[in-house]
Amino acid sequence: MALLLQLRTVSGLRGKADRIAKASFRGLSFYTRVLENCEDEARFEETFRWPVASNIDGNEILEIQVFNYSKVFTNRLIGTFQMVLQKVVEEGQVEVTDTLIDDNNSAIQTSISIEIRYQALDGTVGMWSDKEFLETPSVHSEGGGTYPLETDSLLSGHRQGLDISPGKSNQQSAERSFRRAGKGVFSAMKLGKTRPTKDDHRKHDEPAVLEAEDLDRKAMRPGGGLEPDTISLASVTAVTTNVSNKRSKPDIKMEPSAGRPMDYQVSITIIEARQLVGLNMDPMVCVEVGEEKKYTSMKESTNCPYYNEYFVFDFHVPPDVMFDKIIKLSVIHSKNLLRSGTLVGSFKMDVGTVYTQPEHQFYHKWAILSDPEDLTAGLKGYLKCDIAVVGKGDNIKTPHKANETDEDDIEGNLLLPDGVPAERQWARFYIKIYRAEGLPRMNTSIMANVKKAFIGDNKDLVDPYVQVVFAGQKGKTSIQKSSYEPLWNEQIIFTEMFPPLCKRIKIQIRDSDKVNDVAIGTHFIDLRKISNEGDKGFLPTFGPAWVNMYGSTRNYTLMDEHQELNEGLGEGVSFRARLLMSLAVEILDTSNPEINSSTEVQVEQATSLNCTGKMEEFFLFGAFLEATMIDRKIGDKPINFEVTIGNYGNQIDGMTKPVLRRKKEGGDGVEEESELLQNSSEDEGDEDGELVSVSSSQPVKPLVTDRNYFHLPYFEKKPCIYIKSWWQDQRRRLYNANIMDKIADKLEEGLNDVQEMIKTEKPHPERRLRGVLEELSSGCLRFVTLADKDQHHSSRTRLDRERLKSCMRELENMGQQATTLRSQVKKNTMKDKLKLVQNFLQKLRFLADEPQHTIPDIFIWMMSNNKRIAYARVPSKDILYSIVDEEMGKDCAKVKTVFLKLPGKRGFGSAGWTVQAKMEMYLWLGLNKQRKDFLSGLPCGFEEKKTARGQKLPSFPPISLLYTKKQVFQLRAHMYQARSLFAADSSGLSDPFARVFFISQSQCTEVLNETLCPTWDQLLVFDNVELYGEAHEMRDDPPIIVIEIYDQDTVGKADFMGRTFAKPVVKMSDEEYCPPRFPPQLEYYQIYRGNSTAGDLLAAFELLQIGPGGKSDLPPIDGPTDMDRGPILPVPLGIRPVLSKYRVEILFWGLRDLKRVNLAQVDRPRVDIECAGKGVQSALIQNYKKNPNFSTLVKWFEVDLPENELLHPPLNIRVVDCRAFGRYTLVGSHAVSSLRKFIYRPPDKKAQHWNMTAKHLNGYVAMANGAHRSRPTGEIVVNMEPEVPIKKMETMVRLEANSDAVVKVDVTEEEKEKKKKKKKGGVGGGEEEVEEEEPDESMLDWWSKYFASIETMKEVGVYRRGVYCRGEEENFVSCLQGSKGQAKNKEKSKAPKDDKKKKQQAAPELPEKNKKQKIDELKVFNKELETEFDNFEDWLHTFNLLRGKIGDNDDNATEEERIVGRFKGSMCVYKVPLPDDITKEPGYDPNFGMFQGIPSNDPINVLVRVYIVRATDLHPADINGKADPYIAIKLGKTDIKDKENYISKQLNPVFGKSFDIEATFPMESMLTVAVYDWDLVGTDDLIGETKIDLENRYYSKHRATCGVSQSYSIYGYNTWRDPMKPSQILSKLCKEGKVDGPHFGPGGRVKVANRVFTGPTEIEDENGQKKQTDEHLALTVLRHWDDIPRAGCRLVPEHVETRPLLNPDKPGIEQGRLEMWVDMFPMDMPAPGPAIDISPRKPKKYELRVIVWNTDEVVLEDDDYFTGEKSSDIFVRGWLKGQQEDKQDTDVHYHSLTGEGNFNWRYIFPFDYLMAEERIVISKKESMFSWDETEYKIPARLTLQVWDADHFSADDFLGAIELDLNRFPRGAKTSKQCSLEMVTNEAELPMVSIFKQKRVKGWWPFVARDENDELEVTGKVEAELHLLTAEEAEKSPAGLARNEPDPLEKPNRPDTSFIWFLNPLKSIKYLICTRYKWLIIKIVLALLLIVMVALFLYSMPGYMVKKLLGA
Repeated sequence: MALLLQLRTVSGLRGKADRIAKASFRGLSFYTRVLENCEDEARFEETFRWPVASNIDGNEILEIQVFNYSKVFTNRLIGTFQMVLQKVVEEGQVEVTDTLIDDNNSAIQTSISIEIRYQALDGTVGMWSDKEFLETPSVHSEGGGTYPLETDSLLSGHRQGLDISPGKSNQQSAERSFRRAGKGVFSAMKLGKTRPTKDDHRKHDEPAVLEAEDLDRKAMRPGGGLEPDTISLASVTAVTTNVSNKRSKPDIKMEPSAGRPMDYQVSITIIEARQLVGLNMDPMVCVEVGEEKKYTSMKESTNCPYYNEYFVFDFHVPPDVMFDKIIKLSVIHSKNLLRSGTLVGSFKMDVGTVYTQPEHQFYHKWAILSDPEDLTAGLKGYLKCDIAVVGKGDNIKTPHKANETDEDDIEGNLLLPDGVPAERQWARFYIKIYRAEGLPRMNTSIMANVKKAFIGDNKDLVDPYVQVVFAGQKGKTSIQKSSYEPLWNEQIIFTEMFPPLCKRIKIQIRDSDKVNDVAIGTHFIDLRKISNEGDKGFLPTFGPAWVNMYGSTRNYTLMDEHQELNEGLGEGVSFRARLLMSLAVEILDTSNPEINSSTEVQVEQATSLNCTGKMEEFFLFGAFLEATMIDRKIGDKPINFEVTIGNYGNQIDGMTKPVLRRKKEGGDGVEEESELLQNSSEDEGDEDGELVSVSSSQPVKPLVTDRNYFHLPYFEKKPCIYIKSWWQDQRRRLYNANIMDKIADKLEEGLNDVQEMIKTEKPHPERRLRGVLEELSSGCLRFVTLADKDQHHSSRTRLDRERLKSCMRELENMGQQATTLRSQVKKNTMKDKLKLVQNFLQKLRFLADEPQHTIPDIFIWMMSNNKRIAYARVPSKDILYSIVDEEMGKDCAKVKTVFLKLPGKRGFGSAGWTVQAKMEMYLWLGLNKQRKDFLSGLPCGFEEKKTARGQKLPSFPPISLLYTKKQVFQLRAHMYQARSLFAADSSGLSDPFARVFFISQSQCTEVLNETLCPTWDQLLVFDNVELYGEAHEMRDDPPIIVIEIYDQDTVGKADFMGRTFAKPVVKMSDEEYCPPRFPPQLEYYQIYRGNSTAGDLLAAFELLQIGPGGKSDLPPIDGPTDMDRGPILPVPLGIRPVLSKYRVEILFWGLRDLKRVNLAQVDRPRVDIECAGKGVQSALIQNYKKNPNFSTLVKWFEVDLPENELLHPPLNIRVVDCRAFGRYTLVGSHAVSSLRKFIYRPPDKKAQHWNMTAKHLNGYVAMANGAHRSRPTGEIVVNMEPEVPIKKMETMVRLEANSDAVVKVDVTEEEKEKKKKKKKGGVGGGEEEVEEEEPDESMLDWWSKYFASIETMKEVGVYRRGVYCRGEEENFVSCLQGSKGQAKNKEKSKAPKDDKKKKQQAAPELPEKNKKQKIDELKVFNKELETEFDNFEDWLHTFNLLRGKIGDNDDNATEEERIVGRFKGSMCVYKVPLPDDITKEPGYDPNFGMFQGIPSNDPINVLVRVYIVRATDLHPADINGKADPYIAIKLGKTDIKDKENYISKQLNPVFGKSFDIEATFPMESMLTVAVYDWDLVGTDDLIGETKIDLENRYYSKHRATCGVSQSYSIYGYNTWRDPMKPSQILSKLCKEGKVDGPHFGPGGRVKVANRVFTGPTEIEDENGQKKQTDEHLALTVLRHWDDIPRAGCRLVPEHVETRPLLNPDKPGIEQGRLEMWVDMFPMDMPAPGPAIDISPRKPKKYELRVIVWNTDEVVLEDDDYFTGEKSSDIFVRGWLKGQQEDKQDTDVHYHSLTGEGNFNWRYIFPFDYLMAEERIVISKKESMFSWDETEYKIPARLTLQVWDADHFSADDFLGAIELDLNRFPRGAKTSKQCSLEMVTNEAELPMVSIFKQKRVKGWWPFVARDENDELEVTGKVEAELHLLTAEEAEKSPAGLARNEPDPLEKPNRPDTSFIWFLNPLKSIKYLICTRYKWLIIKIVLALLLIVMVALFLYSMPGYMVKKLLGA
């Protein structure tokens, strides 16, 4: 059933243009090809075909649009033609010529001529000319076309709700020729370009050309006009590209990476906690990662403890296990030895979340603490921490550990990933477990077998239960005894914050066993895939759906070696079970009182099964076309292959029967059965009875291929398998995933192409990228249309619906973004856009991964002798059939090359690299009803062999295929060379040879000894290669060639080194051997070894058909026959590269750090250089110890190299040691794989002057404030004004966004004004600043400079992030290093205003420090200097010499360990002869060739001065989680250990030391700075070390000997350090660089080359005398030396570099960082001055006097004994450093009835304070056992608490206030004005700093939390704070409390204070008279009454007796 449209011509067009037409019907559009330059008529003559699923209705419309085509802009519509199909439906065929209409619906003169044909289903109209249903059984065909059900159900699509697309998509190949063997097939269109049927290929050679280029598969763009955007590269991807659609891509990477343990380090710094809920607590923090726990110290009596403690956890586990570990931070209150403490609150997050953060870390973020036991409570406080997770090789860039002064904006820096809301709610996760099926046998219980023998009781041998692990909690279902198909119907409920910070839920079926429970299978649910956080998102939801579990093979053994696979580590190798489950999340309303919070398991009723889809019968067909490369280790027993899907087809250990039976009986009962019955049409007899699945091939004895491999004789007879299975029909899920996968594959392929084009520098990669984006957007729109018509199945789960919506939204969005991006792709924006497109790719892959499984994956096992040997796993979606092309799996009905691998751990390492078998397989999986098409994709030309029963039935599957057609070919493999191979021998080299496999033949190249870059230059000819199938299919789709590289060993088997694939270019016997396809080009193929790349192979392959004339017709093999090499054929002339003559000059400088070889030291080394067979040897170093440099510096050799630079062979460097008696030993070698960076290209004359400078100029001479005025002389003026201190945030804000000028701000003026107005100044915090007077120059030291620089670095960092995408503008960076001040100006002027506001909110006002005046700064690099300056390899390169084989598993033998030394030198490659002007330059020394002007390499004495500033984040080395670090420095023979100056218990020690060492280069040039941990007992441990190559620094043009300061001064903290003055340095640089200058002129100008610089010319000495100097000018030039044409480069500024510390025991993981710098001074120059003093600042001694005057409104705690009246006995406690150290209490104000207390009490707190870091320094012993005092730095916080004194019980805590002395709210004037606002609303209030105010008095509130955790005021205190320096305190002393000197008067406490022991009588009188008078009277009366009654009772018995006795 189809609609055919033949578009003939469009005539009456105007103008001349490229035309294209588009035809649309039922939402599916086809494009014609582009007709270029047509004038009035466009003859398209193309046919389009829409296969239709349901009958066409008479009023449907066909639309044709005609466009003018444009490559760049969108196509312009000429006109539209629409036709109602009524007549077509009636008549079946219509020819039409009609005019088009334009946008306004008016006719235009252009007309169109078409013919339409329609074939309906019922056969009433039209001819079956398309042979579409040849297979339809002809039983009923006479009966008026009532077709049997099979085809009917296939096409009508109504009965089973299939989604049949109203059209075959246009992405597949062009119309396939109809099958000769009598199979019908839908033909497909390829973007409307009809490919001529295969037989026409001979007539046009043009399509053949295209296919060679692989275009055919690429976007042939609407219509095949070759738009440059779409031309693909036959590049490294050549193999993976794919011409026709019979074969799918092989996967190159083999070894599974999952499950392999790796090193990880989790480092956590707990900084401080705030706002902890609770009264007067003693908190400590417990840090838990996985199972490990560590604790911080305990801080007493505070709600905001400060810890700053660092913890490190090391793990060696697989990534999956690592990322599921939970990090749990909990704050515990008053824990001690006896009690475990109470939990205040905790925070959980999994390691994976941290690892996915940028830089794998959270830095200075606040974790919200909540109490899991109490859901109704709000947050329990905040914890500030840093968390980082480092894997091997990750380097973490920590932001600079500067003084953390910014008052933290907690809400803005929460410890949450982006996109997670700050207010997280509690939620319940309901995980429902319904049932499982298909479980394997889990024990061999002998008793069970005995029982079975006697009673016949056959029990299922497994006792399953399900365990769910989420966020560190576990839940279990009940155990179902002895059941392979357990039913649970239970739900497990977890309560967790939402959204959770744990990514995965782990669901495991386990087998309960008396000894230990084992996992049967594990499945992880990724919460990100089952929820969507967008505004139209949805909560996590899942199912009810089946999840499939995979793991080890099903045969039970007691010790299962693959048990780990069942735990979810690594790729499962067999189906284990499937589990029906669902998940729902409910956000809790915590105000509801019924809520309780435990993870309980409760049982609930199951839902019936129909919700998971209707049972359908699926049919899987497979054919084995080839089985080669079978590992010989297996032995020669017969081999067979088994295919399984779920348990179906598994004959050894599958237990299929019960499942199949139950499903057919159970399920949906009656209806189910009938559905299956009606399926079998009569002619197939009782098909279900007949079609017994055949799931494995017949065992066959293998034949020998070569030394390593067997092959199976699958020649003309190919075995087949077929399996019927029953699954719920949820194909829709897989279809959607397939559509997205295909879009993603296309995108990935396009991106690979683009990257390849960039790499190989092909023209116009941006066009190709545009093409890729266009494809992407059309693919996305296509997805939306296809998915949109997804009917509403009853069986769709909520997740299906929500996912579909969100996928459609995402893809629609992506399509639009791709369209907009396409228009923005330009040459210069290419890189960024490419990154964005990469993100699209990741997103697509993420969306395509379907979380709800359906049909299990297919496993193919190779069995030998009934043992499972090796397997391959094919996802079922990849081979799933659909009528719609896009929905079809990518490997469905295609021949796929599958490599079998060893299961589980056996496949790790080298075992995983050898192929176990290479299979060519054909697979098809679909509904049984759609079975008609299952053979459609096989290579043609076969006959089917069926079982006896199935002979008559056309759609019965064959058990084997017999190929009647075979073609004979000759394969020519041109193996030219390989490079960067794997080092397989201990010498660090290999003896490589290549082995080429094709079908069942293999051949080897010769072995080349001792090289990693072999040039084999060899042609391998495979004769009489027989391929089965039709000739034309071979041409498009040849089988792949496998090339393996081996290392030949003298003994034993060759070692495997890597593998790659290739596809040959095919020539049929009737084609010409001529361009453009032949001879083929050499291409690079990437070689893989496991998952890692292991070099490239340069080769070409051609497959030539041997025609009827035999081999004589083949092109002759003409090449230079190589007489030396005997019978080896070299690569023929047309294919080998064109060579030309090059000269290679080598600079031999020296050898360094050579290690011993075979225990002997290297004494007389020599370097041999070899490239393409030619080479040169260095001079011999006579005595390596005395002088490791070479005597002759430059040598050269000439060599023939390919013209194409990409094909240049590598250059090999080898170092040999010449020993006695003419023996040579190889020391080590290095291969320079790419010579490109060493190629010298003579400069172009015209551009010579400007090419260097233009790019800098635009970048920033314009920025260096000042005009870039052009002068007639061509000079460029760089105007350098003295810099202005733009260091202040205030200033920044006031800069206008458009101002370009330098804004001078007189800071002091502004401050004065501020003082006057007392206004709320500042930006972020509205801070009221009261500045001190300017500090004196003498107060500044090096540290002032350092801290100021760090501030700048941070600010600049913030701005850079705002203004630029990172790394976009290199010039900018260089400019920043240049003129700091101006650059900052400019930068600010660039940031738009709104941007600024945001920034200021983000970074609250930094308190002003040392900024009162301009401080000269240095540059703080937060990385090594080397990375900033390209390793200082500007002319001297360092080549690592390697030796020893590369370790096989990742853990050992890293690159580092293989380094045996370094060769220093360089090389230069250029074509000869050179242009004359270079050799004729003045001063040209022919001995040095291209290396003019290099210094001599004679030994030189140097003074090396090493400054160590500080270390940060050291790895703890002691048990207490701290370290005692000291510095050790080693250079040559000098070894300095600064052991006595170790710093106790510090992980962030400040060393502040400099060391002077005299050294002789080159012998002593490697400086090692190590940090050791001092131990009292035993040896000191190395924490980490860093190595610096001083020699490269010394000789570098960047002048790294001594950094250039920012300004020149001759005294003070910023004294010029270099013995040479700036002017001397400048003249030296000019002389060396042959630059004209410097010419100092009047008026502060200097001219260098054609640049003029201006600047100040006066300098002040200590006495304030001014004198003239040129130094400032010279310095200006030096700081802009990179602007100087030709000779210019960036000079190293005065700096501090940050170097990572590494420890050889933990390779690749940073152990901390060291801030330092090195100065070097040659000894033959004047000596430098003394070293700068950078010793750590001594803390300044201060005294803080706090007078507590009064309290007011203190809450009353006690009830009076007598009156019950409320009162309090108030006292106030205060401390500064910590409660234990110096708490001070006032006296007690007894019995305050109003909460008023009078104290007049003075506390005195002496303390040591570091101004720069704003920390108090205290030294104390950590415990009584400590050896020495430890220095702590704590924030300066004064704590005041109010207490109620009790005599006999503990005092009651009433409230507290903490004042941060640097910023605390100004006290209120009166008690009334003092409110809670002062604590809660700090942001808005004016803040003061005691260090600036010196004296502050006022009222502050005491606060505490009430029962509801709300803050409330519990009192107010009037206090006065007075800060004095130690000297001032000495001058004006004051006494503690109210003592002398300067005593305070006694408080005037009113009588009511009832101080009974002071004035007892008065108190008693008061009591009796006033208050208690009546009470006392009442008591007395009562007493009298009681006495009377008592007397009465006492005397009554006596009287009674008397009376009775009558006495």
